[in-house]
Amino acid sequence: MARTKGLSDLGDSDLMERLNDSKEQLFNLRFQLATGQLENHARLSEVKREVARVLTEIRAREICLLYTSPS
Repeated sequence: MARTKGLSDLGDSDLMERLNDSKEQLFNLRFQLATGQLENHARLSEVKREVARVLTEIRAREICLLYTSPS
């Protein structure tokens, strides 16, 4: 849960940068898995979860903006 609180403290540009970094890392891990070079298989799941956490935070901000904007 501490990681989620950390994500909510980040700015939008930092959050997008973290998403891009995590996706790049996930790509590299998948490539290592395909070539048989991956040593830590648990890291693949960790990075997938990190991507999901960041996407969840981005979506929560979008929803917040949608409902707080004057209509």
